[in-house]
Amino acid sequence: MIKLQVIGNLGKDCVTNTVNGKNVINFNVAHTEKFRDAQGNQKDKTIWVECAYWTDRTGIAPYLKKGTQVYAEGTPEVRTYPKQDGTTGVSLTLRVQSVQLLGSGNRTEGGGGYSGGGYSGGASEGYGAPAGTSRVSSPGDMTEPIDDLPF
Repeated sequence: MIKLQVIGNLGKDCVTNTVNGKNVINFNVAHTEKFRDAQGNQKDKTIWVECAYWTDRTGIAPYLKKGTQVYAEGTPEVRTYPKQDGTTGVSLTLRVQSVQLLGSGNRTEGGGGYSGGGYSGGASEGYGAPAGTSRVSSPGDMTEPIDDLPF
C-alpha cells in the first residue's frame, strides 16, 4: 500500500457532490516549498494535490474554505490528461481516507478531523468548532499544586 500525506492550504472552497448515491467532497491542497536554485536565489515550488473524500460524514464541508490549512492522507494516483497545446499533462490526486483541519487566517484554534473509521478531534459536533466556541486551558490556568496528582 502506498500512502500520501499532505499539509497545505485549500486553493478554493470545497465542492460536495453525490455520485451514484455516495457523497464525495472535492477540494485541492497547495503545498509550497522554498529552495535555492544553482545561482543561490530563493525560489518557491508549489505542488497542487486534487483530493476526493468519499464519505457520509459531510459535516466538515462548511469548514473546507479557501485558505484553510489542512492535513490530508490517503492513497495517491497520478492521472494524465491531454492539454490544449497537444501535450500530455499530469496531475496528482488523492483518494482521502482522513482529513484534519489545522487552521487558517480567520481561525485561531485547531479543528477536529475525520477519518474513514470515525472522528478524531475535540469538538462535540463531530467537526472543528468555530473559533471562540471552546477554550483549551494552558499550564498557567492550573490552580492546584502539581504534586497533588490523583494517581
